[in-house]
Amino acid sequence: MTIKVGDKVPSATLTTFGPDGPKPIKTDELFAGKTVALFAVPGAFTPTCSAKHLPSFKDHAADLKAKGVDTIACVSVNDVFVMKAWGEHQGVGDNILMLADGNGDFTKALGLELDGSRFGLGQRSQRYSMIVKDGVVKKLNVESGGEYRVSSAEYMLEQL
Repeated sequence: MTIKVGDKVPSATLTTFGPDGPKPIKTDELFAGKTVALFAVPGAFTPTCSAKHLPSFKDHAADLKAKGVDTIACVSVNDVFVMKAWGEHQGVGDNILMLADGNGDFTKALGLELDGSRFGLGQRSQRYSMIVKDGVVKKLNVESGGEYRVSSAEYMLEQL
């Protein structure tokens, strides 16, 4: 079942790269008492994700925070080392929390998985964005058919 507006984000453990290396972060901790702009991409370093999706959130980080977003987070079914390298390559700094969902457990719990095996990608995440307030989904924007439109930072800004 796919998560929907009004649902609580499921408990899961993601991984980020901290000063001392890989660091687990529980979704309960990530979303508790905060407004989070979370977006997911099918894969780090993939064309649309690198040319449009991540840059849209990087370019509008200050605008999102000015509208009440505490944390901007990017999640992908990639390992933490790839997410770290992609964040560095894109120059996101501390503006975007890069989160690895290495085994896709969080993505599966949301019901937003994508079978990319025909492209040699295996199981991945659909492209989406959501606004989460204190652990509850307030807005959910899932792309269809390989599009990139409703999951952009620009679209999210219109919703805030």
